[in-house]
Amino acid sequence: MTQKVALVGFGGVGQGLVEILRTKKPMLESELGVDVQIVAVTDIKKGALYQPEGLDLNKLMKTVKETGNLSNYTDEPGLIRDLDSIQTIKETNADTIVEITYTDVKTGQPAIDHCKTAFEHGKNVVMTNKGPVALAYKELSEKAKENGVQLLFEGTVMSGTPALRMPLTTLVGNEINEIRGIFNGTTNYMLTEMESGIAYEDALRQAQKLGYAEADPTSDVEGYDVLYKVVILANVVMGIPLKKEDVSCKGISQLTLDDINQAKEENKRWKLIGKIQNEAGKVRASVAPEKIPLNDPLASISGATNAITYECDLSGPITLVGAGAGIPETGFALLIDLINLEKGNY
Repeated sequence: MTQKVALVGFGGVGQGLVEILRTKKPMLESELGVDVQIVAVTDIKKGALYQPEGLDLNKLMKTVKETGNLSNYTDEPGLIRDLDSIQTIKETNADTIVEITYTDVKTGQPAIDHCKTAFEHGKNVVMTNKGPVALAYKELSEKAKENGVQLLFEGTVMSGTPALRMPLTTLVGNEINEIRGIFNGTTNYMLTEMESGIAYEDALRQAQKLGYAEADPTSDVEGYDVLYKVVILANVVMGIPLKKEDVSCKGISQLTLDDINQAKEENKRWKLIGKIQNEAGKVRASVAPEKIPLNDPLASISGATNAITYECDLSGPITLVGAGAGIPETGFALLIDLINLEKGNY
């Protein structure tokens, strides 16, 4: 059965998903029986296309790479142009909306409204935006359930690394009373560089030069990016209705080379750790730099890599390591959600 998909937002991640579908289509169909058809794309800067019979992915990518927008996608029978995001959600024949807009993490908009509109029109949502899930998980998941559709968001915590699906499937049966991890590649890269003797300001400039950090790095270095991921993990994996206001948050901007060297003398290493603990019903959640022993699995995580440790009562501690960002990795997170939608694995 063909799953018709509309992309709301067409930046790097959306284009990454299309590239994956172009290259993996034969394997997806022959080995998994999955046929994902992109019927619509809408982007506030690049324009919008809707083809009920499915867009030509080769032509789509050629157009956006050569011109930076969708206006030169050649006309064909049935093609409709210039639908905005809400029209695309309401008026196209898409079964699933892939929501990948730039979203304000303080408000969750416009993605929250996109989700609600999709649910009201009987459409699934797959997304990588952490803001809406962190701010409105309960409301959105209930609204999806009321309308008999699904909300999937594997890519919101560690991109293509299954930080949500693994504990919910493979570790099922365990009681997970603590989750802790490194959820921000920018700050982990910077701390790794500082260990080699580079000052904080120089490590930040290097991270910006490599594209790890934005021109305004506040969300990364002050821990806000990690805070939202902690809220998602608490709500989704541990079933704790945590809000962002419940999480104490401190970043790495005050760390100096003296702090780094002191940790070395103690056979420890600084890491920005996001953590949720549930001890006899008492919940504590935090984001803060911590000195951790070198024999801790998280201590060995260097560069822009992410990692997460689940403290399980039956299987013991399980640590998962992988990329926490990247275009192909995040595109894969969308793909795996689309595959699981097709297979009925929620």
